[in-house]
Amino acid sequence: MKDFYDVVIVGGGHNGLVAATYLAQSGLSTLILEQQAHTGGAAVSERVFPGVDARLSRYSYLVSLLPDKIVADLGLASELRSRSVASYTPVRRSGRDIGLMVERPEGAATRESFRALTGTDTEYEAWTDFYGAVGTLAAAVAPTLLEPLQPAADLRSRVGNSLWEELVERPLGETIERRFADDTVRGVVATDSVIGTFAGLHDESLIQNRCFLYHLIGNGTGEWRVPVGGMGAVTDALAAAARRAGAALVTNASVTSVEVDGVRGSVTWLGGDGERSVDCSWVLSNVAPSTLAELRGQTGVEKPEGSQLKINLLLRHLPALKSGDDPARAFAGTFHIDEDYTQLESAYQSALAGQLPPVPPSEVYCHSLTDPSILSPELIASGHHTLTVFGVHFPARLFASDNESARAEATRRVLAGLESYLAEPLDACIARDADGNPCIEAKTPYDIEESVGMPGGHIFHGDLQWPWATTPAEAGRWGTETDTANLLRCGSGAHRGGAVSGLGGHNAAMTILTR
Repeated sequence: MKDFYDVVIVGGGHNGLVAATYLAQSGLSTLILEQQAHTGGAAVSERVFPGVDARLSRYSYLVSLLPDKIVADLGLASELRSRSVASYTPVRRSGRDIGLMVERPEGAATRESFRALTGTDTEYEAWTDFYGAVGTLAAAVAPTLLEPLQPAADLRSRVGNSLWEELVERPLGETIERRFADDTVRGVVATDSVIGTFAGLHDESLIQNRCFLYHLIGNGTGEWRVPVGGMGAVTDALAAAARRAGAALVTNASVTSVEVDGVRGSVTWLGGDGERSVDCSWVLSNVAPSTLAELRGQTGVEKPEGSQLKINLLLRHLPALKSGDDPARAFAGTFHIDEDYTQLESAYQSALAGQLPPVPPSEVYCHSLTDPSILSPELIASGHHTLTVFGVHFPARLFASDNESARAEATRRVLAGLESYLAEPLDACIARDADGNPCIEAKTPYDIEESVGMPGGHIFHGDLQWPWATTPAEAGRWGTETDTANLLRCGSGAHRGGAVSGLGGHNAAMTILTR
């Protein structure tokens, strides 16, 4: 420890580690202060169940937005593996249990699956047309994410007025309803707009459009990949890179105040040896904007509101499906539960009225099908698998009066939704820990706030912003600037923050290094 650093980074999540590595590689003395006993923030792997050797991606679980360039620049020894299936949606129609399977890459089998569901090729053709158009926007936006903010007009000129209006200027619900007719197909398209975002599909704020875009532009393809070894392997590699570059990483350091005057800064924290302070030229904030405001002594700060229920499970075996489809394929991609378009809207209206959705939409995927390394050899040999369940339209307000009871009921409803498509009881599939308890862990927004410090349990630290300049003043800036010249946002609260991307960290580092 020194008395002065060029840069002090508040928070050791993945973005802070990315920023620290770039800055330390450039010769700047860099210190990270992390309140938890480990770095990684919400992008960690942990043994959740007592006596069970399974390292689950406890919070963040898939990677899409992390640019390949950052991986190469920092020399990260981590692997992101493609899933063999994009998605599977179990459907009950006319007394039949069937499933809509979208393969990767899409082909004849995907077309046939659409035809079996809808009776014609019309929806599949609409699907390919729509995602071809989305790919055009993604290809235009993705290369700009590691550059200063581009003017919206420049991007609009590259993708065309019609597509821009569909995806950027009008509520996403209008586009989905115009392009698709089938309720299930509409819902599968719409789900990317409500992951961690509490919004209706016709919300005039267009936060659902922004969420949708972020889920589909990663590396120009929008593919969500599995981090081999779990999400913690990614942040462990980042921490190792930061240390190799010469950054200092201090854990169990709870920052209590940040002071900046435009030229110099001072950060104070509580650690095992009491209160300490350090001076610096730059302060980078890898905590939520509302948290940073509190650290600066600002009052009346409003917290964002998270909206999700995260459930982690370990299964003795994958359950059989009523549709008869192979569970090893169905669970390999994103398994949609009760996410028809009308079901998404019904759940949103229930939550908006302050009630837990009676039929909650959710998404499931099985990490261990793509990457069994997170399980011990014994668990692999005996057929065990993990399941990650992400429930949507569970805003924090639903858990405000009694988090424990609401969590239990929300979990029951979500798992009942999954079980309704199974050919065997879910309970019979769930493994037990060393104490004989079911291997089930559920996290509400309040639980996430308590465990990893995300205000309101909001996984993006607040509403996502368009990944370009929306005003002339923003154009040419990096989207990390604050009201004080030497204080930058480097986390999910940066202009292009959100998800495990490293964008905030890279862009904050570039704000300094390109001056």
